[in-house]
Amino acid sequence: MSDAQSNGSNADVGDITGLAHVNIPGEVDLSHGVILYLENVSVSFDGFRALNNLSISLDSDELRCIIGPNGAGKTTMMDVITGKTRPDTGRVFLGQSIDLTRLDEPRIARAGIGRKFQKPTVFEQHTVWENLDLAMHEDKRWFHTLRSKLTGVALDKIKETLALVRLEHEAYRQAGELSHGQKQLLEIGMLLMQEPRLLLLDEPAAGMSDHETAQLAELLNHLRGKCSMMVVEHDMEFVAALSGQEGKVTVLAEGRVIAEGTLDHVKRDETVIESYLGR
Repeated sequence: MSDAQSNGSNADVGDITGLAHVNIPGEVDLSHGVILYLENVSVSFDGFRALNNLSISLDSDELRCIIGPNGAGKTTMMDVITGKTRPDTGRVFLGQSIDLTRLDEPRIARAGIGRKFQKPTVFEQHTVWENLDLAMHEDKRWFHTLRSKLTGVALDKIKETLALVRLEHEAYRQAGELSHGQKQLLEIGMLLMQEPRLLLLDEPAAGMSDHETAQLAELLNHLRGKCSMMVVEHDMEFVAALSGQEGKVTVLAEGRVIAEGTLDHVKRDETVIESYLGR
């Protein structure tokens, strides 16, 4: 009898990834309270080591800020988590049982990991409402999605997300007409429509006004407890707004963790100071 049959789950067994047991999306094993593990991960490009035995973990429902100088390996780390880049060595797990190194990008997304790149990616010729509708449907063919009838639950979900990202008054405006900051918020809303377990946000405040940055910080703080978040950022004021007095901040340099703790703690670390000053 297979594992799936013996424990009564709907897990995929012996699928094309080569895993003997892969939990279906929505059934991430959080029994240890940790949603993401990276253990001794290394990645090299043409002799340059972008990640150097990187080990990091993220607790379930935690919002973790990742900071570090340019070239520290922050984006490469996200590429590894989402399957865009395969590590040379090391392990990457979602929860206790999903080995992300054996899944391709679409399956990692379906497992519950959403990623926002620095530059917003939205369907500019469609309205804000249609963007959220497109993001929600599993069938991504736009002609199928836009002709389908929304259920009451789906309508409520779109309305709730519009209010959450403060775009309810822009619902029927083309996304291409939005400001840069509004596009950033719309893309986060599109990710939320997919109900991710883990959100990876790469410099989400880049290019935003002070007012928009404050709105974004309020949104991400509101999402605490609803999903886990890893935020790569350079704006220390924004990091402070997210981490507060007790939130954990991780500092990367030369592809490895050089400090971890509260923002005040890591800012006093001599290793961190030297890394940023290039000493």
